[in-house]
Amino acid sequence: MKAHTIPFFNRNHQPSRREECGVFGVFGHEEAAKLTYFGLYALQHRGQESAGITTSDGCHIYDSKHMGLVSEVFKEDTLKSLKGHLAIGHVRYSTTGSSRLANAQPFVVLHKNEYYAIAHNGNLINAALLRRDLEREGTIFQSTMDTEVIVHLMARGLDDGLEQALTNALAKVKGAYSLVLCTRNTLIGARDPRGFRPLCLGQLNGSYVLSSETCALDLIEATYIRDVEPGEIVIIDRHGLRSIKPFARVPSAYCIFEFIYFARPDSTIFGQNVYSCRKRLGHLMAQETPIAADLVMPFPDSGTYAALGYSEESGIPLEMGVIRNHYVGRTFIQPSQTMRDFGVRIKLNPVREILRGKRVIIVEDSIIRGTTTRTRIKTLREAGAREVHMVVSCPPHRHPCPYGIDFSTKGELIAAQHSVEEIQAFIGLDSLAYLSLEGLLKGAGASLQNHPYCLACFTGDYPVAFHEEVRKDCFE
Repeated sequence: MKAHTIPFFNRNHQPSRREECGVFGVFGHEEAAKLTYFGLYALQHRGQESAGITTSDGCHIYDSKHMGLVSEVFKEDTLKSLKGHLAIGHVRYSTTGSSRLANAQPFVVLHKNEYYAIAHNGNLINAALLRRDLEREGTIFQSTMDTEVIVHLMARGLDDGLEQALTNALAKVKGAYSLVLCTRNTLIGARDPRGFRPLCLGQLNGSYVLSSETCALDLIEATYIRDVEPGEIVIIDRHGLRSIKPFARVPSAYCIFEFIYFARPDSTIFGQNVYSCRKRLGHLMAQETPIAADLVMPFPDSGTYAALGYSEESGIPLEMGVIRNHYVGRTFIQPSQTMRDFGVRIKLNPVREILRGKRVIIVEDSIIRGTTTRTRIKTLREAGAREVHMVVSCPPHRHPCPYGIDFSTKGELIAAQHSVEEIQAFIGLDSLAYLSLEGLLKGAGASLQNHPYCLACFTGDYPVAFHEEVRKDCFE
């Protein structure tokens, strides 16, 4: 998987709609590719299906991407072939059916003797409409990623300069984007006016770094400077860093699910440490839903930090009632039909000596579809648990997310179709309780009356309106 200099861009495609990804960028460091590799390694939790790095030495663009984990895609010889002081990288998670190399990023094009590479985290809710208009006017697309729409919009205005062209392109798109973009000599970071997805700025020995999360800065020992602000574009070149804020200010809509699930617990996003936030959610759950039990436990690693908080607040001991196998690969030999629930058992195995005869409280971060949770609870019952209760560190997910989370249709959400009591019965619990919306916001340092978060997946109140075609796709 050697890197190659890109003479042109021509790839097959497969539809891609909604994704949660990680982006990273470096300017002004002689080991930009290696730093980007480690940055993506730290952001691996944000996408496990493909990884890519694009670099520049000021004259040529080098590019390598493939399906798989960062450690699988990049080897030492690959990184050595990714030359230059400038790099951007991407790890991708996509919905089923669009996991193909054709949609791996960074997305790279050559236009009027200049290369443009872009890596994007989020989802553009008007991408289909923009694409349709562009195609009617003769634009030829190489993929179906919404990211490519930005490139084509930008290309139309490059005679006015890169900065103005990007500004004009971003003014036309709607939805969530935190992106890094590079030419042969410039690194750019941009965040949508609502700030749905995180993006931060750091420095390392005079070099600038952009990252989806601060945990990546920590790994390469870069200093966190600040977040890229909602609606801000930062331009980094040999003259240093410039910031422009070309869009009208609008209320922020930070995705609160970043705190609940997406972000790594050692990251600081939206001005708050994720680990501390999740522990606070656990404390608040124990206050709202006290339960008489013998032990508190998470399903690693989803509810671990909220479980710590619940245990501290309730005084009920925390135990690891199931053990996670950390060496499960992305693929493995499929079992025979006689090995029931293999997909769950290979990842998590109960500790029968701890569970036998006990009243157990499971702390979960969320319940989306419910099927996996149901299988896990069945395993605990078989291991001898006398009672199994569950508390969830957020309210029920009743509405689809068009801004970049993979529960993109209402039919995928068990809470959209069933009551809490029905979900409890389906999963096989003695009791089920969700954290209130007020509790969630309190844990995130805000209140119902004054907060900067997007709560659409809980309330159905969407901060950015979308076309009826998108609404129909999400809600049917």
